[in-house]
Amino acid sequence: MGSWGRPLLAAVVLLAGCTTAGRSATPATPAASAPTACAARVEEGRLPDWADAGFSGDARAPHVFGAKGEIVAVLFGQPLTVGRGEGPANKILWVARPAATPSPDPAAPATLVITATLAGTTTRATRKVAGGPGPSIVDLPQAGCWHLDLRWSGRTDTMDLVYLPA
Repeated sequence: MGSWGRPLLAAVVLLAGCTTAGRSATPATPAASAPTACAARVEEGRLPDWADAGFSGDARAPHVFGAKGEIVAVLFGQPLTVGRGEGPANKILWVARPAATPSPDPAAPATLVITATLAGTTTRATRKVAGGPGPSIVDLPQAGCWHLDLRWSGRTDTMDLVYLPA
């Protein structure tokens, strides 16, 4: 390999390792988008201490952490299902980690705004939880992996949730 070959090979290897896994920021169309991985990871273990208020005992429930660890979605009626005819609703208890510092924007609305994007598509849905993180029913229009952008009280986090067909 020539004198320029090794640096070129190293650059290619570095760039390959820097590609983003998961969703495209703005997929053009479902056909043009590569399949995306779903990072939804439902944990069955103990809730963190900051999220177990109101629960008794060992406080175990299916839950998903936000990517930054700022919020947890406690799932009731698991699995989440589209077009559920009977049985429990798609109830999610949103619990935000207590803020270490005051909100960077005290005027920011407390309402939890959920912008959900179906993986590999341009399909979007917006849901709001008045008053901020707390109990909610979050129904989405199609089965699949949904990437959620979460915003409340000047804070943000993201997570993926899977909705199954009825």
